[in-house]
Amino acid sequence: MTQHTDATTTPSASGPLSGVKVLDLSRFIAGPLCAQILADFGAEVVKVERPSGEDSRHHGPYWQGESIYMFLYHRNKQAATLDTRHPKALGILEDLVRWADVVVENFRPGTIDKMGIGYERMKELNPDIILVSISGFGQTGPDSERALFDAISQASSGLMSMTGEPDGKPTLSGTYIADYTTGYQGAIGAMAALMHRDRTGEGQLVDIASFDTMFSALGTRLIAELMLGIEMPRSGSRDLLTAPVNVYEAADGPIYIQAGTASLFPKLCRAMDRDDLAADERYATVEGRMADQETLEAIIQQWSGGLERDDISARLDAVGVPYAKVASVREVAASPQIAARDMIVEAEHPVHGTIRMPGNPIHMEKTPPVVRKAPPSVGEDNDHVYRDILGFDENEVARLRAEGAI
Repeated sequence: MTQHTDATTTPSASGPLSGVKVLDLSRFIAGPLCAQILADFGAEVVKVERPSGEDSRHHGPYWQGESIYMFLYHRNKQAATLDTRHPKALGILEDLVRWADVVVENFRPGTIDKMGIGYERMKELNPDIILVSISGFGQTGPDSERALFDAISQASSGLMSMTGEPDGKPTLSGTYIADYTTGYQGAIGAMAALMHRDRTGEGQLVDIASFDTMFSALGTRLIAELMLGIEMPRSGSRDLLTAPVNVYEAADGPIYIQAGTASLFPKLCRAMDRDDLAADERYATVEGRMADQETLEAIIQQWSGGLERDDISARLDAVGVPYAKVASVREVAASPQIAARDMIVEAEHPVHGTIRMPGNPIHMEKTPPVVRKAPPSVGEDNDHVYRDILGFDENEVARLRAEGAI
């Protein structure tokens, strides 16, 4: 069932993080995603951006005049505007830090200190504050002040060197994998810090680096280098350690087949009506199959090329070999599995109407994530934030608007 909400009013939050107050000062993807995850689980999140909107609002593609970035990373948030260069801005930020349990920011290290609202100042204002600082290379180290975007993280961490065909150039992932991974790590760090604070009363700084998150995800290649001294080349769509595993062309499109283990390879041979391959001594071991991948893959390709993917799928299902049709984004979005898992959610925006977004992949029996509010327009919740949260009267809010502060 698709989640759907009428988000024209500020919703009441429920969930495991209900009652947690989050100040989101972040931009682009990793920081906003971190804060959105907290919001999905019930935290009250106030996103503060400049009056013209944060940077990603001005990046296409656009839908009904709004950047699709905003629909991806800002649901369940309340949006307030603030010109941080305005003389009254620092006092407003300080009031918001006093209100918050968690602050999320992803400026370059040192930036919030220059703004007058660094971690030491935050602790003076709110001794048990939790600050989640997301950056490219972290708050320490010789590269800490370097600028970083997702592609730079993939290149610098070693991920890009692993990705692509063996005889081709290093290749970017097809999505912002570094930003997404970093956003989720930030949310994990925030929730762990909240648990620690519940037990001890202590806040803390949570230092999340995109570079670190990508380095930690290098997997077996990293251990092979560090402990075995083995340099593994790029392998395209092949598996690093077993064979045959690759993409094969069927008569109607590509299909990925994973049959590299000792138990799976004979099953693939059975599906192909080629038990002779399973009995061939050259292919009796993983090492043997890895050594002669080209020949073995050519045999599998000849077989798959004469069949449609549904026929191959039926044969592989019958023997228990893992496979997947290589799906386009449009195909997978329309799949019954996505529908069954509520992985496309909807919300009603007061200006843009029905917005469709990817769902939260964390499924929980008792306290699932909930879409309560559509991603907000610039300054949509200024009245709520400045009047209800900060206690400003109508005249003061009007003055701030007139001065261009909000």
